[in-house]
Amino acid sequence: MTQLETKLTRTFDFAGKQLRHLIETYPDYFPMYTVNGKWKHSGEAWTNWCEGFLGGQLWLMHRVTGDARFAWREQAEHYSRLIEHRKTDRAVHDLGFLFWSTYRRWHDLTGDPAINQVVIQAGQTLALRFKEKGQYLRSFVSDESCFIDIMMNVGIIFYAALQTRDENLWRIANQHCLTTRKYLVRGDGSTSHEGIFDTTTGEFLRQTTHQGYRNDSSWARGLCWALYGFGTAYSFTRDARFLQTAEACANFYIEHTPAYGVPPNDWDQAQPQFPHESSAAAIAASGLWNLADLTGDPAHARLYRDYAIEIIDTLTEPDFCAVETPGWEGILKHGMYHQRKGLGVDESVMWGDYFFLEAVANILQESK
Repeated sequence: MTQLETKLTRTFDFAGKQLRHLIETYPDYFPMYTVNGKWKHSGEAWTNWCEGFLGGQLWLMHRVTGDARFAWREQAEHYSRLIEHRKTDRAVHDLGFLFWSTYRRWHDLTGDPAINQVVIQAGQTLALRFKEKGQYLRSFVSDESCFIDIMMNVGIIFYAALQTRDENLWRIANQHCLTTRKYLVRGDGSTSHEGIFDTTTGEFLRQTTHQGYRNDSSWARGLCWALYGFGTAYSFTRDARFLQTAEACANFYIEHTPAYGVPPNDWDQAQPQFPHESSAAAIAASGLWNLADLTGDPAHARLYRDYAIEIIDTLTEPDFCAVETPGWEGILKHGMYHQRKGLGVDESVMWGDYFFLEAVANILQESK
């Protein structure tokens, strides 16, 4: 076993201990971020978008370790069923996060059409957010708002369109990607967090941010959502424009991030108080690993795969992985939820843990 394989295996063993502690100590609880390393607290949520990441981690534990030492599949099914009612939730733009990580993994394992129908209905529900004037899926904030985050959710609409042969669903998903590409991705491959549109005319008005340093800066997690999300869009459509956008975002990430692979919360903020945003790095690692399989350029594939491994090699060290931090309840330290609001700053965050384990699982599976 190589040194990297040893680290990855150790990481999954540690993740199993942390996840068992979470579900046994706080049963049926869906955390978002830690406070001083503890999941259970009364801090603000801002929006309800993370309930799929716990079930998603449990499905990953089942995939990698099986159920020899713990009933991971039973728990994964349980925590997935707890969120099924949200397949008709029209208040958020995050149904891909909720159901791709849970019910899609469940269906991939079983082929059960009833499980698949939950994924389809979630995609159909998300498509109801589409604004014909402007050609975008509106964010949870308001009608005039389009978030870069939605690129991580639009795949579930493409999936529902394919499963039901619904051309209108396909049009909605495709047009949202084109609009996001045009107005939220910049020429250098950086991204804006939010675009604002005139709801009367559909005219694009300006780029803004909720979680970045400035309206014209590049918030790291948002760029990683685009990197991963446009890759997903390309996997469905084979539209070369989406691959080009994913690669532009990947190149920006690699060019502007330290060699060890972990960015700050925003690349434009000089001397940030918290120099690391590990959840962005985890998303980038998983997105780059996927992109290596999608690009038709062998040199690009090697670059993306090697850089993904570099990121994970860093994140599996005790500086980032909490394996040597007694009492810490998360898996991946130094994540960031919402710095402006002071939420989950330099803590573990559920999406960070989920995409970290997804990347670790993918690399570990290929290395065996």
